[in-house]
Amino acid sequence: MMDRVKLEGMEFFASHGCEAEERKYRQRIIVDVAMYYDVAEAARHDDIKRAVDYAAVFDTVRGVCEGHSFALIETIAESVASVVLEKYAPIKKVRVTVHKPDAPLSGKFADVNVAISRERA
Repeated sequence: MMDRVKLEGMEFFASHGCEAEERKYRQRIIVDVAMYYDVAEAARHDDIKRAVDYAAVFDTVRGVCEGHSFALIETIAESVASVVLEKYAPIKKVRVTVHKPDAPLSGKFADVNVAISRERA
């Protein structure tokens, strides 16, 4: 069984969307990332060097969300998962949820989101 470290509600503003009009303006994107790995060694030694630095993960996610323009929130999620698994070796599995609460829909809704899980090969 793996332990979980979670970053929830990371808010970024970026130009994502299927329509050119939608990409003209920066929109709010909210991202949750759950990272699964063994935290015992870091906890036992109380040592950040033995843990995944979640401040660095935050910056990595920001880079993906604000540094690119994607049509689909599914692509944002896939890109975040891929980069996190590639960059942080201790992480065995990641679950990424991307929320687009201000999606251009013609009606009342609370949120549009996609959640994916990916594991290290």
